[in-house]
Amino acid sequence: MALALRWLWVNRNYFIIFITPFLILPLPLVIPGLEAKCGFVIILMALYWCTECMPLAVTALLPVILFPMMGIMESGKVCVEYLKDTNMLFIGGLLVAIAVEHWNLHKRIALSVLLIVGVRPALLMMGFMIVTAFLSMWISNTATTAMMLPISQAVLEQLSATEADSDEKELREGRDNQAFELAEVNLKQPIDNITGDKPNNKPDLEAGIDALSERRRQEREAKYLRLFKGMSLSVCYSASIGGTATLTGTTPNLILKGQMDDIFPENNDVINFASWFGFAFPNMVLMLALSWFWLQFMYLGFNLKQSFGCGVKNEGDKDAYRVMKNEYKKLGKMSFAEAAVLVIFVILVILWFTREPGFMPGWATELFNQNGQFVTDGTVAIFMSTLFFVIPSELNFSCSASANDEHDEEAEEVEEGEEKQKKDKKKKLKSTPTLLNWKVVHERMPWNIVLLLGGGFALAKGSEVR
Repeated sequence: MALALRWLWVNRNYFIIFITPFLILPLPLVIPGLEAKCGFVIILMALYWCTECMPLAVTALLPVILFPMMGIMESGKVCVEYLKDTNMLFIGGLLVAIAVEHWNLHKRIALSVLLIVGVRPALLMMGFMIVTAFLSMWISNTATTAMMLPISQAVLEQLSATEADSDEKELREGRDNQAFELAEVNLKQPIDNITGDKPNNKPDLEAGIDALSERRRQEREAKYLRLFKGMSLSVCYSASIGGTATLTGTTPNLILKGQMDDIFPENNDVINFASWFGFAFPNMVLMLALSWFWLQFMYLGFNLKQSFGCGVKNEGDKDAYRVMKNEYKKLGKMSFAEAAVLVIFVILVILWFTREPGFMPGWATELFNQNGQFVTDGTVAIFMSTLFFVIPSELNFSCSASANDEHDEEAEEVEEGEEKQKKDKKKKLKSTPTLLNWKVVHERMPWNIVLLLGGGFALAKGSEVR
């Protein structure tokens, strides 16, 4: 019996795929009309998406099959929904995010801000939240969290290790000064008869010091366990909060824009990058501040002197700061590729903000006289992301060697054979790579999310039509 149940559980996806359509088939059979057929498709896709019996992207392609077969929509009209202007805006934003991640520009930005903020617990949490929220406005929340969590853990581990070394050093010095350590033990750990009537009894004193060391270790582990929890939650929360501030920050924002453009086609592009940012950014700042206060209260407390560091930095702070500084040094100097990606990114944001700000005519209206209808945010995103495949990654345009080098290489080629000659020629004539190439994009582009977004638009269009 147990084996049969296990077999059913292992193969549950097949049963869901084949049984679910028959269970909801009475809906279009009993209730005539295209509305019931469209409801059948919606329920089927919702169940498939919730159970993930098939990949989400494959489920998103079902309208291409079911809508034409059931007479709900023509195939051509369904397929157009999978690459709308909103989808192109999403793809352009993803290309920018891939370029930023590919050249580690996001890590340089994160470490730069953290070095400015400092390593005191409250300020460190605030710094991580600000950096994570800012990065998640432009790149995916998952990628931002995956990058920031290891950095936060490394800093906290360094703080914990330094504090442990400090406690061990203090106790070691206390063993050399028994009277001082005895007072320390009696002050911090009131143990009855720890030394009896013999205050200089060395075995009893050693036992008291070991007890104090164990207590400090437990307190330190409990404190840093709370810090680890608070810091991890702060990164995750701020990534989700930051994604709401921009139109390309997270997929639901783009879905809302797509639905608004479909339902109200004459809205004159009321939801664009600038208008969304003006609406959502203040809310993001408010939510980020409230989250910081709540996590501060839950995991760090409100000891402002201890949390904000109103005083001299201790060795733990200096060592943790040194860890971040070393990580920053590993990045080296900013390369031409990083600078180029940063410039393209800044220009893209400026073009998004000024295309159609709402309170004044934007450059799209002034240049093309179309009130932003022809040139959209998707147009800008694709145009700027195309530059990543045009601009070289370094200022090195030499593709041939000097005359002396060619003479020496020819002598070596005669000696080493034709195969070496071919390899050297290929290596010598290799051009400078661009900022991005399609191999990198193909590996990192989440095409399943693009199809999932298109499937949602197709499903919504079918519901609207019928």
